Amino acid sequence: MDTPQISAPSRAPSSGVVHIRIRHTGRFTVVGNHLTQHRELSLVAIGLAAHIQSLPDGARIGIKLLADRFPEGEVRIAAALRELEAHGYLKRTLERLPSGRVVTRTVCYNQPATTGACPVAARKPQPQPQPMPQPGRSAPPPPQPRPVRPAPETPAPTPAPLPEAPRTPRADEPASGPVPPRPSLPRPEVHDLDRHRVAVELLADLRRHESRLLLGEEDIRRLAPAVAAWFERDAGPDAVRRALVADLPESLTRPAGLLAHRLAVLLPPPLPTSPAEEAAPRRDPLQNCDGCDRAFRAPGPGHCRECRSDLKEAA
Repeated sequence: MDTPQISAPSRAPSSGVVHIRIRHTGRFTVVGNHLTQHRELSLVAIGLAAHIQSLPDGARIGIKLLADRFPEGEVRIAAALRELEAHGYLKRTLERLPSGRVVTRTVCYNQPATTGACPVAARKPQPQPQPMPQPGRSAPPPPQPRPVRPAPETPAPTPAPLPEAPRTPRADEPASGPVPPRPSLPRPEVHDLDRHRVAVELLADLRRHESRLLLGEEDIRRLAPAVAAWFERDAGPDAVRRALVADLPESLTRPAGLLAHRLAVLLPPPLPTSPAEEAAPRRDPLQNCDGCDRAFRAPGPGHCRECRSDLKEAA
């Protein structure tokens, strides 16, 4: 069994990094410093190029697959792939299969010079050594070049333009159109300390109902005003919790972003104002009957109903 060989510097530098190198005997990839120390590539593009070079031939490297594999999102991975294409480390072309389906062919280069993006400087021709003239003899005149007759130019046949195949967007390619802006988080119209406190407790308690909804303190401080805005619109804590926890996706990498989207998009409208209660019928004031001195309700003084009927009979 081979013993790993450890190579350490004979004298450690006074500052900076100190390398402890162990020779690899299997499962390693050789990556050039022209990539790892590139001055124009971003750190995401350099790491993505090293990952792609470590994959075997035939491995799939779609944007969605890479986004599921790494914490970076689809936008950053797509930008990193475009950087690698611009600097000659990656080439993506569309090919039409015999079945008519259009697929993407991806070629990865460990040397950017092979793609023609960074051509190697041509070597200058070395001058031929001239013979030294012998003493006493004059140097012979240099031979005159013979005139070369130019060959008659024959026009090359113009190839017929090939019909361009309609490009179909890939499933793992982001849309080329403008990205719609993200909806802003709602905020309550009136700042209420009690509502804010309940909102903070609700967000911190979500991990008890769903272990994947583990939020940091900074995310809770950012989302608490949006939850308070739901409370302001008469949405109870149970209703808010059900809206945030229900139907979660299987792959959840950024719970704070998902909750912010739901709090902004699913914000309920304010409850309509309750209709005004119908005014009670106006009751007449109490009056004393001029005949029997009984109390009765009437707009003004006079006789009660019985006295009025007696007066009609007497008349």
